Amino acid sequence: MQASHISFELKLKHPFTISGFSRTSTPLLLLKLTSEGTDGYGEASMVPYFGETYTSATQLLARVDWTRFTAPFNFPEIIAYLDDLEAGHPAVKAAIDIALHDLQGKLTGKPCYEVYHADPAKMPVTSYTIGIDKPEVILEKIAGAKEFKVLKVKLGSADDRALIRTIRSVSSLPLYVDANQGWTNRKEAIDLIYWLHDQGVVLIEQPMDKNNHDGNAWLTGRSPIPILADEAVQRLGDIDRIKGAYHGINIKLMKCGGMYEAAAMISKARKLGMKVMIGCMSETSIATQAAMALAPLCNWSDLDGPFLTVNNPFERPLLEKGRYVLENLPGLGLKGIPSTLFLS
Repeated sequence: MQASHISFELKLKHPFTISGFSRTSTPLLLLKLTSEGTDGYGEASMVPYFGETYTSATQLLARVDWTRFTAPFNFPEIIAYLDDLEAGHPAVKAAIDIALHDLQGKLTGKPCYEVYHADPAKMPVTSYTIGIDKPEVILEKIAGAKEFKVLKVKLGSADDRALIRTIRSVSSLPLYVDANQGWTNRKEAIDLIYWLHDQGVVLIEQPMDKNNHDGNAWLTGRSPIPILADEAVQRLGDIDRIKGAYHGINIKLMKCGGMYEAAAMISKARKLGMKVMIGCMSETSIATQAAMALAPLCNWSDLDGPFLTVNNPFERPLLEKGRYVLENLPGLGLKGIPSTLFLS
């Protein structure tokens, strides 16, 4: 097997602001694995606040013994090997996992969603994210989200209610809310949650600090809206630690290390009676279509990466009436791959 990779700066349509952080682009590593004349594609989206960089990713890739990977790929063994090689680095591990899934699907002629028994007819609607911003920019973002049936709103600032009122002045769409650990007072938070319930909010991600187990559990026990762990749950082993403090979890391939572990997390959460959202970082169509393959197994989907960026090098996945369409194509079903993308 041959491996090649490039760095890529994914540019955002608008500055992306959450509680405590803002950025205008996201550094990526795009990976291509070639075996038997067939290419599989993966992606590492390395948002700065998680600590991975193109340098750290390439250093790990240089240590990988690619001769260990032969189709059909043993994903539990591969995950264990990568974790033994070096702890952490989930985004570049996700790139490897996604590329191997794409490659195996192409070698066997099967779509990735078929491997995980995901029914395309059960695809949930996906949300469009509105970051914290000035009212006029919020309105501009909403105007650019006409293809979507749900809006996801970033809260956690002093102006949470004003932001929601701005949205409600022009849109009656259901809302997902992500506080990104921005709420600190549980009594103020529960008052806000009941107000948000009246405003048509469907779910809330990570209301309080990820380490504040008791505070998040207190809200979960009183909230009329499902409360989901986001920053508090990264990988499979985290679910046991956070169960009881949340109604459900948000899974991201860049946090858990790829499709195989994400599928295991979905299965475990379901067995524990928890609901599941599948989300994303700033991503191209590669990682989006990897997550799309698992989305029908989840309650909610937040996979808007290709719609929030301006230089996605691949064809955007098909979106109809707010839902992605899983096409009967092998692997990820990635389209529009530039022939010169991996040329040095």
